[in-house]
Order: sequence, then structure tokens, then C-alpha cells
Amino acid sequence: MNPETILRIKDLVVSFTIEGKRVKAVDRAGFELHRGETLGIVGESGCGKSVTALSVMGLLPIPAGTIESGTIEFMGEDLLKLPRSAMQAIRGKRISMIFQEPMTALNPVHKVGKQIKEVYQLHFSDFSNGRMVKESAAMLAKVGIADPEKVLNTYPHQLSGGMRQRVMIAMALAAKPEILIADEPTTALDVTVQAQILDLIKSLQKEMSMAVILITHDLGVIAENCDHAVVMYGGQVAETAPVKELFANPCHPYTQGLLSSIPGLSGMPKSILPTIRGMVPSLEDMPQGCRFSTRCPVVFEPCNLAPPQMFKQGGGHFAACYNLEER
Repeated sequence: MNPETILRIKDLVVSFTIEGKRVKAVDRAGFELHRGETLGIVGESGCGKSVTALSVMGLLPIPAGTIESGTIEFMGEDLLKLPRSAMQAIRGKRISMIFQEPMTALNPVHKVGKQIKEVYQLHFSDFSNGRMVKESAAMLAKVGIADPEKVLNTYPHQLSGGMRQRVMIAMALAAKPEILIADEPTTALDVTVQAQILDLIKSLQKEMSMAVILITHDLGVIAENCDHAVVMYGGQVAETAPVKELFANPCHPYTQGLLSSIPGLSGMPKSILPTIRGMVPSLEDMPQGCRFSTRCPVVFEPCNLAPPQMFKQGGGHFAACYNLEER
């Protein structure tokens, strides 16, 4: 294993029970995360981004969600083979996560201070109560909260959306994890606060030398904040590449469609934006072959028979499309 690789996901298959039928929400997904880098995962809602993250954290809903096969290697150790106690020691301490909506992720009936203290109670049991309070206040100050002692004694509903998200970041980073998973950390925040939150994560990443997985549906966020990108569609990885390479040379038709739909200053004013035709099929009705085949402008016979493998397009650039097979 490459010593730079801190996380490697290979051939991950995750299924859920929907109306008595098992459907694959993530199908043979895989990618690598290197120490200190920011990896962006982008795709439409329902493409498997959050399910992949929850699989890494061991937080899939049970019994509905099941990891059928694949590996999730953290520092060379397969997390899927660890006993529950070993996974609990890693979750929140070595791998941590910022969840999508801070209002629902934070417990509304407990004060902020109690919720941050839980991190230290779980992973630093030798800390005294006084030290836990001191460390909690220090973390709130680190994420840019001006009066941390006051915020420790407030309830989540008394804080703004941006403040609640900063509390979530403080909780996620309290144990100084090696990997931070940020699942759409700027959802429902205004543009100015979004930029502040993303800048905060970036600065804390440098300070703590941690790797970050940034999940989003915004290609602009990927371009501005990530080193490497994974494009997902229908539970599968459609394309993965260094960010600059992805934007300069998108190979998969889905990636090309996403990028062409972004409005640009050079476009004709008030003209109709390009779109990707059709709709994402439901999980129960996915095509047998390439999951993008029902919407693809360059589909041909092999696309309908079996899912394509990842074809190499250059250094670190791979795309799952039969049209790229001979490159």
C-alpha cells in the first residue's frame, strides 16, 4: 500500500431494502484518499455520496442498509472487518464527520457544551471535567466563535445556522482526526457564510495536517477547494481525476454534461442553458449496463449489456465509459 494513501475504498457495494426488495445504492464504488489532500465527491442527489460516507463511518441504518461486499481500508486495515468496539474507537477520533444539517445533527434538548464534551468523554476518559470544559471552549474559539464560554451554555436553537455549523465543526475536530468527512457542510447557508465555513475547514486542515473528504453537488465548491475529485452517478463512480485535469479534460459524458450546464460569462445572455436529458432512474429501475445509458448522448450497444470498468485516461484520471476503452 502506498504510504501516502490513508483511505482506500475498493469495489464497495451497499444495498437497502425498499418495499421488500434489495436495491444497490452504491455499486462497485472505489477511490483513494491521500494524507493531507482534499477529495471532493460530487453528483446529483441520491447518487450515493452520503451512503458512501456513512459506510466509512460505520453508520448505515440497520437492518435496512447492508454492505454486501468490498473493502474500506484505513491505514491498511479493513474497517469492515473490525469489531464494533474497535470501530467505535476510530469513529469520532481518527475519522470524523460533519453531517448535512446541523439543526438535526445537534441534540435540541442539550446545551452545546454538553455535546462537545461527549467527544472527550468517549475518547479521552482521563480528562477531568474542568479540562473537558476548557478544551471545548478552546475548540469553539478555534472555529471562530467570539464568546465560546457563553455559547457552551446555549441550546442549538439559540444559534444562527452559521454558528451551529461552526459548533458541528468544533465537535468533529475536537479529537484532531486524521480524516474529516464534510457532508455538504454549507447546505442551507447563505453564500457569504458558505465561503466562511469552507475557508475555515481549509485553514483547520492545514493546521491539523488532516485529509478531507468534501461531499457536495456544487462543482464550483469542488473547483475552489479540492485537489482530487470523484464524480458519482447512480451509485457508481463515473470519473475520478485531479481537479484541474477534470475541469480541463472531462471524459465521461455525465461529467461533460454537468460542466456544460454551468452558466458562464461568455454565454449568450438570457439563452437556454444546456441540460442533461431525462431523469435519474430509481434504484429499483436502474439499467442493466451503464447506469447513465438512458440519458447518454453517445450510448451504443455495449453500454446496455454490462457496466463499464474504469478506463485510464492519463495520470490519476479514470472514467467508466465504453467510448473511452481504446484510448
